[in-house]
Amino acid sequence: MRLLRSTDLALRVLMRLAVAGERTDPTTRDVAEGMGVPYTHAAKVVAELQHMELLTARRGRGGGLALTEQGRTASVGALVRAFEGEGDVVDCDGASASGTGTPCPLRSACRLRGALRQAQEAFFASLDPLTVADIATGPTGPLLLEISRTPQS
Repeated sequence: MRLLRSTDLALRVLMRLAVAGERTDPTTRDVAEGMGVPYTHAAKVVAELQHMELLTARRGRGGGLALTEQGRTASVGALVRAFEGEGDVVDCDGASASGTGTPCPLRSACRLRGALRQAQEAFFASLDPLTVADIATGPTGPLLLEISRTPQS
């Protein structure tokens, strides 16, 4: 299973904010540049995280992004579920995004779909006990701060 780009970025944004501490809150542009991602993509992810009440965003002079207490204690598994969605790993019904797909001829008797669903749930369940604060501690925190200070080329 591979995470969507937006899921990966959401986790990295929250981790970055978890180590910001009492220093000046970074802006969306600061975070995008520090992580080497397009500003527009970072802005969409930040807007979704703000809607989920995991961070606050203040505009203008002295503005920036800040992690909320809910964001600090958020379950990584719940975050991944929210960004990835609850869909199946495989599309057995042929319901592609364009609406044109052919259903799998094995879907009525296949055991693979159930096994993949079970594996997906085990993946999410293994992330459930971890919080954003947990994954931003140890050697990760100082590295996140260092990356944020290093200009991306």
